[in-house]
Amino acid sequence: MTAIVPVNALARHISPLASALSSAAVEVIESGYYVLGPNVKAFESEFATWCGASECVSVANGTEALELGLRSLGVKQGSSVAVVANAAMYGTTAVLACGAEPVFVDIDPSTCTIDPAALDEAASRQSIDVVIVTHLYGRLADMSAIMALADKHGFAVFEDCAQAHGAKDHSGRKAGTFGKAASFSFYPTKNLGALGDGGAIITNCAETAETLRQLRQYGWTSKYRNELAGGRNSRLDELQAAFLRIMLPLLEGWNDRRREIANRYSDEIHHPDIKVPARGGDDFVAHLYVVHTDDRAGLQKHLSGAHVASEVHYPIPDYRQPIFGNEFQGVSLPWTEASCNAVVTLPCFPELTDDEVSRVIEACNGW
Repeated sequence: MTAIVPVNALARHISPLASALSSAAVEVIESGYYVLGPNVKAFESEFATWCGASECVSVANGTEALELGLRSLGVKQGSSVAVVANAAMYGTTAVLACGAEPVFVDIDPSTCTIDPAALDEAASRQSIDVVIVTHLYGRLADMSAIMALADKHGFAVFEDCAQAHGAKDHSGRKAGTFGKAASFSFYPTKNLGALGDGGAIITNCAETAETLRQLRQYGWTSKYRNELAGGRNSRLDELQAAFLRIMLPLLEGWNDRRREIANRYSDEIHHPDIKVPARGGDDFVAHLYVVHTDDRAGLQKHLSGAHVASEVHYPIPDYRQPIFGNEFQGVSLPWTEASCNAVVTLPCFPELTDDEVSRVIEACNGW
């Protein structure tokens, strides 16, 4: 029986690290430190340095990293936050959790990240306090254009780097260091993933970092004294921090392999009904490899028959989610909607073999 080429395979990823991870777990258990202990402190320092930031505050998951990050920039009831609508509601959920209003902005169809021209238009039409820049699928958004717009319109930039650990521009500046703060997820499937949930916010502002440390622990300004609204219990545990410390030195190599696979796809998939993304350099860490087609059902059925798995990231624009009813009935973003209707995700993870990559390419070209 022909084995299926999976979209992801965490067991392959973790298995070579099992001994080191087991030893780390034993050390944590024996240490007596389980919450906000030495591994958390060390990981925060190491990850900040790796990203090129001065501060890192770890939290329980990537969703709360987004929300608390926004709160640390003053987002609250009455704030307006620009956000793309093709990224599965994660940014929008954080905006709503803060009591703020989402302002949906269209994407650049070639990158699927926020379109600076559309952002300029939106910011000219209404006041925007913060823009969430989602580096979707692992591709760095056009940060030079976006930061120029921040200067022009006076909004703050918050980067969502959940899929972009290590993506960098031509100067080597990494995702998360352009705006005022940035969130990361360490969900197991991420480029840097824990063995459970985890997240972090990086910033170069000591005051923002201090606010975040208070927000992740109930909003305390001192023990049992609650002064900050929006605080909660949101802490990365010692065990996950210890695991992440083992994985962090391997991340560049994993990213290189992801990029190698993605660029093979972009070079070798040749089909008139499959639009592949452009080859990536250091600006692309290939968290997901997403193609576009006008016949998604047909392509997925064919791939399944060729024993190649596929997924859809992401099919529903945020403003069309059932939770909103008709609230955003008047919103229409042509490129966002076209992309959501056409996206198909192909297998792309560091442990994918060259033969498996070839099978995916052959399956696409044989459709």
